[in-house]
Amino acid sequence: MAEPQDTGKAYWKANIRLVAYCLVVWAVVSYGFGLVLRPVLDVIDVGGAGLGFWFAQQGSIYVFLILIFFYAYRMNALDRQFDVQEDE
Repeated sequence: MAEPQDTGKAYWKANIRLVAYCLVVWAVVSYGFGLVLRPVLDVIDVGGAGLGFWFAQQGSIYVFLILIFFYAYRMNALDRQFDVQEDE
């Protein structure tokens, strides 16, 4: 049986990995799509503006909101996996 300290370390390692994943996705969408790839994406028109402009203004916000729900869902799964969930 694993020691409680080892389980705690594994839990936090999984938590930090999830946070890092979410931050990488958000950085790619907001910085990559909104700035770096903007000239390429502006060829595609979305509501009268280029897709790169849309990502810079609104798309990164939508992705951030989706990541919040994704993070909450995954953290609930991690909590159950490591048996640290809150009682309902």
